[in-house]
Amino acid sequence: MTEPDTVDGRKLRGRRRRAQIIEATLTIVHRDGAAGVTHRTVAKEAGITTSLTLYYFATLDELLVAALTSVTEAYTQRIRQLVDTAEDPVDGLARLIAESAGPGRERALAERELSTLAARRPALRPAARSWRDSVAELARTQSDDPDVIEAFVALTDGLCAAILLGDRSVDPEHIRALLRAALLRPVR
Repeated sequence: MTEPDTVDGRKLRGRRRRAQIIEATLTIVHRDGAAGVTHRTVAKEAGITTSLTLYYFATLDELLVAALTSVTEAYTQRIRQLVDTAEDPVDGLARLIAESAGPGRERALAERELSTLAARRPALRPAARSWRDSVAELARTQSDDPDVIEAFVALTDGLCAAILLGDRSVDPEHIRALLRAALLRPVR
């Protein structure tokens, strides 16, 4: 009767190892950019053998998709919470975007780098679209105009990029005001 426990233990160790590899990948993306990611560099960062990274992620695209998915799933979950529970989801989104200047900078930078890489690597595109789809879902709670929603999503992308490129403090209230203005103005 111990076999199910053993199998569950193996699955748990496998999930942990996979998460370790993904975290090592994100560390490399933050430090060296996506171009620095290879199975060898990830293995070295994770303190494991290269063959082990290949066991979990047979191709570099699989590894990059897993890393990007890890970041976007965290953002998607937070945005869904805003949609489902926040009194003012736009304010919550403004605060989430503002985190890119502070404690969330490393993850935001990795997400931006990998999302940009998706323009050249089609395997990354579904994961890269996840952020935009979640922001659009939030925008639909405020407007049913498809042009307004599209402009809102583009604004969030632009604000995130500007924050990562900037070196000044970020005011969540200013971001909230910009987001609110985008929702109130018809697109022509």
